[in-house]
Amino acid sequence: MKLQFVASIIISGSFIDWRIKLMDVKLIVCLTGMPGAGKTTIAEGLKPKGFEKITMGDAVRAEATRRKIDPTGANLGKLMLELREKNGPGAVAELIKDDIQNSKSDVVLVDGVRSLAEVNVLKKIGTVKILAIHASGDTRYKFLTERGRTDAPSNREDFTKRDSREIGVGMSESIALADETISNNNMTIEELVNTAYNVIKGWMN
Repeated sequence: MKLQFVASIIISGSFIDWRIKLMDVKLIVCLTGMPGAGKTTIAEGLKPKGFEKITMGDAVRAEATRRKIDPTGANLGKLMLELREKNGPGAVAELIKDDIQNSKSDVVLVDGVRSLAEVNVLKKIGTVKILAIHASGDTRYKFLTERGRTDAPSNREDFTKRDSREIGVGMSESIALADETISNNNMTIEELVNTAYNVIKGWMN
């Protein structure tokens, strides 16, 4: 755990009250990568280590539920773009700030960071590292269709459109500027999770 001192001054008449409090600084690990690369697998696999998982996509799904929007891949994509257009490119990250700050864990894994604008929002509330996960298109398509979520691509065309949308909101930048990258091709789940854990453990020291 990293700590920082925060000093505040309260002035009442001629009396100046200095108050110093100790705050913990969380390590926020931004998991980025194209859909189906293995971000969620890593986040779920590391929960037994005491890390908390917060998913960017869940914030968009919650907003869709609030608006009574059917959570299909196309609808969630449109909603994400609408939020960014209305509230800025870091809009989705703004939705999860309170969850991160209220977390009891010193390490928070943010699953699904798409852009540097989102990373910059998170830098305001903790120490941020970016971990990119790369996997081939065939690997990702197979995983997404087998996972069976409501936003799974129904065919290769849908898959390609989703990739293009993710690149359009800045995904390629967050991947290119990652602090570390894992290649998730021909890896077992255990190998993938252990590789990610060793990277994050290095950042905790």
